[in-house]
Amino acid sequence: MKNFLKVLMPLALILVAVSATAPAAERPGDRLARAIAGAHRDPANVRRDRYRHPAQVLRFFGIRPDMTVVEIWPSTGWWTEILAPYLRNTGTYYAATAAPERSGENRRHHSVLFNKFKKYPDIYNQVKVTELSPPQHMDIAPPGSADMVLTFRNAHNWVAGGYAEQVFQAFYKALKPGGILGVVDHRADPGTPLELMKKSGYLTEKLVKGLAEKAGFKFVAESEINANPLDPKVTLPDGVWTLPPTLELCGKMPAGAKKNACVAKYTAIGESDRMTLKFQKPAR
Repeated sequence: MKNFLKVLMPLALILVAVSATAPAAERPGDRLARAIAGAHRDPANVRRDRYRHPAQVLRFFGIRPDMTVVEIWPSTGWWTEILAPYLRNTGTYYAATAAPERSGENRRHHSVLFNKFKKYPDIYNQVKVTELSPPQHMDIAPPGSADMVLTFRNAHNWVAGGYAEQVFQAFYKALKPGGILGVVDHRADPGTPLELMKKSGYLTEKLVKGLAEKAGFKFVAESEINANPLDPKVTLPDGVWTLPPTLELCGKMPAGAKKNACVAKYTAIGESDRMTLKFQKPAR
């Protein structure tokens, strides 16, 4: 027995030394924090973290680095800057863009996004670009391939355009059974008329939940992560675009004290009051 212990003890010491020097496995939360803190992010985008709460939102939706995730209409890539490095190598990130030829704004967004890809190929070279342009292009990812579909402040555009039902059906088609749909959008008060929603850019939770459930999704949970009780909502003169980051009303004013006061007023309110809703495609 003594001889056995003499052999065992040195082996145990070696194992302790190896475990002490071996690098610890990176936890998903650490990886997300690293993506959010990345030097590749546009400083202007970083300043908006306080309004958009990226870590809290993505954790609420249940994201993991091994997932296949589709982001709908990434615009200039605010969330792309976080999702692409987070999912790189271990997962898959689809950027389902809007067709650039459909508007001048889309062309600008497309240009900014793809310039970002070119500037940081070591971060974005695994991004898969697809297109969501109803009703012609609706295949945002291969059918039944996605673990998660995410859309941030886009549903009001689809409602105004009259094709929201088809878009939610495209989400359902792309997701695996049990897959998650995460929706963030500007929130109208209950009972707001549809035409006022279309004009203002604010939607009721009831409307969004109805669209998801009609497509086949089951409502899972909601969060107040992105709530803003200071937001006057549909009474704003230019709807949601009155607030940062657009500041549309202030942008119409000539430079001077009045414009500065306008910017200060609406910047003090902050970005819009937003719903944060989680849905699931039923498992087979």
